[in-house]
Amino acid sequence: MTDGGAPLVTADGTVSVVQSVDWLAIAPPTITAVVALALLVADLFVPERHKRWLGAGAVVGLVAAIASLVPLRDGESRTFCLTGDTDTCSYTADHFALAVQLLVLGGALITALLSLHRVHREYPVGEYWFLLLASAAGAALLPASRDLATLVVALEVASLPAFALVGLRRGDRLSSEAALKFFLSSVTATAVTLLGVSFVYAATGSMHLTRIAAELGSVPGQLDTLAKTGVALTLVGFAFKTAAVPFHFWVPDTYVGAPLPIAAFLSVVGKAVGFSGLILVTVVAFPGYADVWGPAVAVLAAITMTAGNAAALRQDPDRPRSAVRLLAWSSVGQAGYLLVPIAAAAYSSDDQVGATVAYALMYAVVNLGAFAVVALVARTKPLNRISDYRGLVSSSPLAALALAFFLLCLAGLPPGIIGLFAKVTVFSTAVDAELGWLAVVMAVNVVVALFYYLKWTAVLFRAPAPDTGDAAPLPKTADGTAPAADTTVAAPALTLAIALTAVASVALSGYPELVLRFAATSLF
Repeated sequence: MTDGGAPLVTADGTVSVVQSVDWLAIAPPTITAVVALALLVADLFVPERHKRWLGAGAVVGLVAAIASLVPLRDGESRTFCLTGDTDTCSYTADHFALAVQLLVLGGALITALLSLHRVHREYPVGEYWFLLLASAAGAALLPASRDLATLVVALEVASLPAFALVGLRRGDRLSSEAALKFFLSSVTATAVTLLGVSFVYAATGSMHLTRIAAELGSVPGQLDTLAKTGVALTLVGFAFKTAAVPFHFWVPDTYVGAPLPIAAFLSVVGKAVGFSGLILVTVVAFPGYADVWGPAVAVLAAITMTAGNAAALRQDPDRPRSAVRLLAWSSVGQAGYLLVPIAAAAYSSDDQVGATVAYALMYAVVNLGAFAVVALVARTKPLNRISDYRGLVSSSPLAALALAFFLLCLAGLPPGIIGLFAKVTVFSTAVDAELGWLAVVMAVNVVVALFYYLKWTAVLFRAPAPDTGDAAPLPKTADGTAPAADTTVAAPALTLAIALTAVASVALSGYPELVLRFAATSLF
């Protein structure tokens, strides 16, 4: 017997269909899922006054899941392989999977830290931590999945708990509306994806990505249209998770209605799920049909970055929750940049998608940091308007400096060197693939995005606005009450989240070539 689900040879020389399981390979999502179940059960027995410790258990579980990635760093582990073909597996912990798992588990860890200070006061504790870790487990499973069935299951495991998390704020009309929009649009996208998967299976007779790639090269003429239709439909579900236009309409309302930590989680982990799935189905499963998905992804990239940046540019700084809404539309624009290397891979080589992973790592760190500062400011200014950040450098200088750095990274301006390097890397993939028109569209959008990022940054350093006493009233919840400001000292966990993302951003800006070189040479 060999590792990774190879066949067992019995004493009489026959091959058994029983597979071995490489538990170390599947440790990251397994640990996360087991901890999620343990916290849900523990919630039944832990007294109310001690339930805040369940959050500490979630943090410890996520740290353990991240630590389990270390023994897998060689990127050669795999399991659940076919007994007759050990090279065809359903789960592969290669460098691509490990990089995305680090991103999603790290994002879930920062989300947990952002949540610690308020969960026990505002949400059902056991349910919150169970749903968060269950979604993270599905997100960690997806990049290692190597068959369409596992991909779809992982996508839904990551998505279904997220619906509940968005609507977990009881009595809040915005939260309920956001969850409903998120759920209905996601269900529709999933149904279309499943139809596409069925078409691909009918045309190729296989669900494993590598076998699909081999079979698509010899599809009979009468099945060619069916296969192309299946390829196009399969991309829909992953395009929805990436918030690519026209599948983006749920994003602003969902981010605004969701608890702030969950909005941060969706902006990073949700995107990681979508992009990792999109990369797997295009580059690994459908390389023979690059002429179908390549132009489609290129057009999606151009439309997505343009629509996202244009909407972010139009945000009114005095509108309630405009800070979150701007970050939501910014995330749509950033999704357009992330799609560029995937489109370029259709015209040049698979190595181009490494730029997407590198950009996603940069975006995850700085966007989580920006949401962490927004969560900090929201404790005393529940309206969460961009205008509320005026003079933040006077009241919270470290938070203002951190947010300014995060915004400059997103804009791609010094000293946010990692943002600049990531954008240049993505831009170069379009040039190398001879997609000059897409490179021009990206350049224009980067310039447009500079305006709203710099405008928000400038607000931080303006003199504080005089208190005239005519501030806009707080928006009321469904029960007629207004959300109260939290005037307590910032929770240590919230401060730690800001510090961790700031340190990571500075480190990446100091040595951006490490991430970019790894992504360009080691993933595919």
